[in-house]
Amino acid sequence: MRQVVLPFLSVSLRDFYHSASTTMIQQENLKKRLARLAAPIFIETLLIMMLGAVDTVMLSRHSDNSVAAVGVVNQIIMLTFLVFEVINLGTSVLCSQYLGARLHKQVVQVVGVSLLVNFVVGVGISTLLFGCAEPILRLMGLGPELMQDGMDYMRIVGAFAFFQALSLTLSASLRSANKAVYPMLVTVVVNVLNIIGNYSLIFGRFGFPELGVEGAAISTAFSRGVSMVILFVILFRKHIHRFPPAYFRPFPWVELKNLMKVGLPSAGEQLSYSSSQVVITYFINMLGVEALATRTYCVNIIMFAYLFSISMAQGGAICIGHLIGEKKPRAAFLMGKYVMKKSVMITVILSCILALFGHVIFGWLTSNAEIIKMGVTILVIDIVLEIGRPVNIFATNALRAAGDVNYPFYVGLVVMWSVAVGLGYLFGIPLGWGICGMWVAFLLDENIRGAIFVRRWYSMKWASKSFIR
Repeated sequence: MRQVVLPFLSVSLRDFYHSASTTMIQQENLKKRLARLAAPIFIETLLIMMLGAVDTVMLSRHSDNSVAAVGVVNQIIMLTFLVFEVINLGTSVLCSQYLGARLHKQVVQVVGVSLLVNFVVGVGISTLLFGCAEPILRLMGLGPELMQDGMDYMRIVGAFAFFQALSLTLSASLRSANKAVYPMLVTVVVNVLNIIGNYSLIFGRFGFPELGVEGAAISTAFSRGVSMVILFVILFRKHIHRFPPAYFRPFPWVELKNLMKVGLPSAGEQLSYSSSQVVITYFINMLGVEALATRTYCVNIIMFAYLFSISMAQGGAICIGHLIGEKKPRAAFLMGKYVMKKSVMITVILSCILALFGHVIFGWLTSNAEIIKMGVTILVIDIVLEIGRPVNIFATNALRAAGDVNYPFYVGLVVMWSVAVGLGYLFGIPLGWGICGMWVAFLLDENIRGAIFVRRWYSMKWASKSFIR
């Protein structure tokens, strides 16, 4: 009996340790794959945030009014950019899954259709923003002291919105092909151009006229145009060398349908969020210019706290899309757990640091004592908010990458509008708690949605939603 049992146990233990070792190796490989994607995305996202922060910091040297006006305009422009995300989000998801399944022709078709659609839509949006700047800003309740600055910025940046439409599509395609380093490098170039352009045109340096807000707008539009051109060159040299006409005859309606199937609910979730932010900005505008300027400063500061979670979520979503295409849902689940844990930990630590140095940071930006007081209070409240936000950022990206595109939309629609908007108005206006009361409502919104998304991820209901059959 002993001679039979011991060899059996020996083989079983050997198999067990081999299996455990293989699992650990696979997990390490997944972490390395995530790091290769997340690191350049982190740097790129940091530089994109710096692009907005540079505008804010430089304009703060011009006037608080210009900061408030540009803050409102950027809310509107970012809302219109979500129209482009209908296609871009679908591009990222489909390309990730098709690349995982090694379906090269479908990848080329998806990117080609995406570029065509976003060019047409982008030109339409550009025309709208340029031609309707004044009525849109009046609808937002922008005061007469801010109107001229707002119109100047919106007409110039809005007229060239199609640059951003095409750039977003190109970046999504390159990232899904594990080439995230290229969009990162392009963003470095764009940031340098924007800083030089802002300094030259806002303050009238190097022989240029002093244009203020108008100068910031010209610099932003020019930088985005350069970004688009460089990304096109990289796409043709490093990813898709050509778009064979045979791939588009007949027109690949199936891929357009899949793009819309992913993009509409995915962009709907982001549209819901951005629309709620526009409404909230309208409420904050009711509190006065100081509250509006405080919000603009806080948004630009707090972005640096959840920057890490954005890069981890986007890198993790691409990896999850590849794993779904490779038919490995369990590995995708483990990847998600790892991303959520790291994102929450790092984001909360960074938000604590920002709150600790709140007085110093706001002292650099403004001398207005009321703005500094409100801003420092918001940074403290935001520490708790950043527990839920990283989970939401991850879950919306990861569920979308797995094909579970409707769930984040429904959750966002219900919770954001009832809690962030509804309670935000109640706390801020009728109860008189001001912008700090509104931030408490945002805290509740992020954490409620975070709890719902954690439950969804652990249920693994998303594992059956793949586009690969």
